[in-house]
Amino acid sequence: MDPVRSAVLEPGLGLIGNANRGGRRQVTLLSGERWTEITQALRVELDPSTRRANLLIAGVDLQRSRGRVLKIGSARLLINGETRPCERMEEAYPGLQAAMRERWGGGAFAEVIEGGEVRVGDAVAWDLPLFDAG
Repeated sequence: MDPVRSAVLEPGLGLIGNANRGGRRQVTLLSGERWTEITQALRVELDPSTRRANLLIAGVDLQRSRGRVLKIGSARLLINGETRPCERMEEAYPGLQAAMRERWGGGAFAEVIEGGEVRVGDAVAWDLPLFDAG
């Protein structure tokens, strides 16, 4: 994965230029804080791009976030589930796959409900729920 300073998210499709677009897994997200915890526990320095997620975010905990709406810059993403770590993580470093299985360490996947350009440094925060459960 090649890091970039900005990307455009398109509603219903995901990241413009991404190979896989559409469906419920339009964008993958990785928490920078969680990645740091994992790599420190393993006593290894690995670039977050090792995870191969679309967006590296900071300031929010992705654990148990299914159904929540995440606002990044002007875009809004509906979190649809946990991104489970695959065998490529084990190939990158022995023990990485197992370490990422805890507390949504592999990140989350989402669909774009409001698009826009997202940039490094954009604010990231939980939005109000998309649907009122009450």
